[in-house]
Amino acid sequence: MLYLVKFVRKNLEIERKGQRITLILPFDERLRDIFIDLGLEYRLSDNRFRISSFPYTLIRSCGLDVEDGKVVERVAFEEVEELYSSDIPVVDFVSKLSGVKVREKAPTRIGARMGRPEKASPRRMRPPPHVLFPVGNYGGNQRLINSAAEKGKIKVEVGLRRCPRCWKVTHRTFCECGEHTISLGKVVEREIDLKEELKRSAEKLGIGVLPDSIKGVIGTISKEKTPEPLEKGILRAMHGIFVFKDGTTRFDMTDAPLTHFRPCEIGVSVEKLRELGYERDFEGKELEREDQICELKVQDIIISEDCADYLIKVSRFVDDLLERFYGMERFYNIRKREDLIGHLVIGLAPHTSSGVVGRIIGFTPAQVCFAHPFYHAAKRRNCDGDEDSVMLLLDALLNFSLSYIPEKRGGRMDVPLILATKIDPREIDKEAHNIDALFRYPLDFYEATLKFSHPKEVEEIMDLVSHRLGTFLQYGHLGFTHDTKNISEGPRTSAYKTLDTMMEKIDAQLRLGKLIRAVDESDVARKVLEKHFLPDILGNLRAFSKQSIRCPSCNTIYRRIPLKGICPRCGGKLTLTVHKKSVEKYLDISKSLADKYNLPRYARQRLLLVEKSIRYLLGEEKRVRNLFDFE
Repeated sequence: MLYLVKFVRKNLEIERKGQRITLILPFDERLRDIFIDLGLEYRLSDNRFRISSFPYTLIRSCGLDVEDGKVVERVAFEEVEELYSSDIPVVDFVSKLSGVKVREKAPTRIGARMGRPEKASPRRMRPPPHVLFPVGNYGGNQRLINSAAEKGKIKVEVGLRRCPRCWKVTHRTFCECGEHTISLGKVVEREIDLKEELKRSAEKLGIGVLPDSIKGVIGTISKEKTPEPLEKGILRAMHGIFVFKDGTTRFDMTDAPLTHFRPCEIGVSVEKLRELGYERDFEGKELEREDQICELKVQDIIISEDCADYLIKVSRFVDDLLERFYGMERFYNIRKREDLIGHLVIGLAPHTSSGVVGRIIGFTPAQVCFAHPFYHAAKRRNCDGDEDSVMLLLDALLNFSLSYIPEKRGGRMDVPLILATKIDPREIDKEAHNIDALFRYPLDFYEATLKFSHPKEVEEIMDLVSHRLGTFLQYGHLGFTHDTKNISEGPRTSAYKTLDTMMEKIDAQLRLGKLIRAVDESDVARKVLEKHFLPDILGNLRAFSKQSIRCPSCNTIYRRIPLKGICPRCGGKLTLTVHKKSVEKYLDISKSLADKYNLPRYARQRLLLVEKSIRYLLGEEKRVRNLFDFE
């Protein structure tokens, strides 16, 4: 800083053009580096710096001033040297020279890392089924109902049900007489003529040609083992959607909080928004233009465009189900995205059993679900990288059943056992109560930050949601301090998803670390190795040594290799469940990092020991020989 002050005082020239001032300084490499550090804009012309952006700021910061068009000293140079030698902080030094109190741009800095990349994709089981109908091992690895039906009759475990009208015992939820059956609470291995069942289901739906691939499950895992009607699986396969464990069809998205939006940002016309109740903007003016800012209602959501396209498929499935299976009128009749606006969905987070009703009001190209902080809080989410699902309300009402959910610990989680139709801000997580509703923070707040005051000490001077609970203001009139041109502006897909291999991802991360002065790329490489790669390699090595064996033909899993070396059940060839490549996948990358970034000896020795363990367990890789090796 002292070098800058000395150089400017000795060499500064001023060029005036009307009211515009340009500072001129001779070129100097050290001075150039200082300007770059400060973020000071300059042009280089005739081997001289020309500074026209905020010139007076630089003049005052060097203890100078301008009087009658001439540069004069505000602070004598002897005093400048005395101040500098007193080892006061740089911001205090600049404050003394300029006569203006200068604050640190960022008194406290924190590091951040990516918890997980953004997501917007359908919820799928592994492998994804179209229907919760058991086919055992008759359907092969893909659990194909079409393939199982070719075998005629199959034996699977199902729950018995009885018709209250004709007393016929069956496994179906609907009797042939049309009555809904009642569970007997008894599970048996029953022979089912799947070919005939499939034919009967197709006839009921009025479908001549079945989809090529209708996927079921090996077996149901609920207490009653009630199979889903095959008709639902046929219709889902026709529309290209899949079923989850509870009978619903879902779409997962990353949660993002939002309190305000513009109609042009969510692809909805002003007329449509007025129909939905958005008659005025956040300032109380009539909503007439697409660029006016509206406050988001608590239970309205803005879904990703990919989600909208998938929900259109679900809506068509629901309409076909109503018409062809239940003999009722179609409900949605959706042809394009805009037709989804105004329809209700259920938002449901994992590890909870309570869904929250929401209303679709728009779409975003971002891979997130924008919703009010209260809506996310009602789902027990706090938007720190969380993701959860949405499902069409009618799909859940028609297809969800307690008879499908797993009979195991945690089986009743992530299913909509309860439905919240109205959000009460007093009942949601307290994190949402700490949101402030101000458009402008008071000066006392900023002064309190300089003292590092506890948040509780400034609660009274801030307009928080917690102060509004129980009043008519609890549902709205939230403020914001910063506007943005578009809520979806910026990168919509992170590089973590666009880069293919792990090596490409690591290289990109370390290249970025090299560009950022605050980051030591060698330390980043060490942390990647010690926190990610080594634990992964060791975990996979442990899993490899304790793995079970699987038969791909009948999917039977054995804890130890059978003495015959083949599957005792079907005679099929056995395969590993943890493969050699999964153990070694990060080994070469780790060795490359250790060499390239000269990692500490301890990290290199750990890596060497891990490599020796892998070679000891898996053996050395045999080199393929050719004729030239025997010359």
